[in-house]
Amino acid sequence: MLMKTVIAAGLGIVISTSAMAQTMCNKRDTFLDSLKQGYSEAPVAMGLVSNGSVLEVLASKDGSWTIIVTMPNGTSCVVASGDAWEDVERLALADEPAA
Repeated sequence: MLMKTVIAAGLGIVISTSAMAQTMCNKRDTFLDSLKQGYSEAPVAMGLVSNGSVLEVLASKDGSWTIIVTMPNGTSCVVASGDAWEDVERLALADEPAA
């Protein structure tokens, strides 16, 4: 549920800031290398968007985070970034047995 909320929020940002995202696009590997070197960020979550894009959340142990979307054509764009990232325990879904 949380990941769906993150994805929905990320997609809203993509839609509302498409002009900004156009100027913040590059190859995925370029973003991963830059975020690793500059902020110690690494992928912590990802999901497939209905249009075939892949949404990824990258975060550091210090709390910085970035959301990138990689489109089917291979172009990746930053859609959001910030501070104070916290990992949360995944809650069981309705159709999953209790742990």
